Amino acid sequence: MYKGILIVGLGGFLGSSSRYMLTQLIHRLFITNFPLGTLLINIIGCFALGFLLGIFEKGSLISPELWLFLTVGFCGGFTTFSTFSADSLNLINDREILYLILYMGLSIFVGISCTFIGKIIGNYIWSLK
Repeated sequence: MYKGILIVGLGGFLGSSSRYMLTQLIHRLFITNFPLGTLLINIIGCFALGFLLGIFEKGSLISPELWLFLTVGFCGGFTTFSTFSADSLNLINDREILYLILYMGLSIFVGISCTFIGKIIGNYIWSLK
């Protein structure tokens, strides 16, 4: 168990650090108010996780430890949107369309709503200082 935590933690550190560095580079190259960095990171992360899923489905091409490091760790740290996409694809593959619609709708609507509510609460608490 502890080995898995360390593997995922190291992958997450590298994924998050890569996301930060790549986002900074994109923002320096393309000056825009559009969240291009986040969009490109999410697209790259979705492709990477899909690619790894494809490799993993073909058998034992990568070890379980490397799988954890690359998928849960690196891709999870790079972008959680890739995990959202993989979960959605699994629901499609399982023909769970109602669950797919519910999962996608709640993830997007509740996620944005919670971000908004969290921002309001954070602003309020900060203003009390």
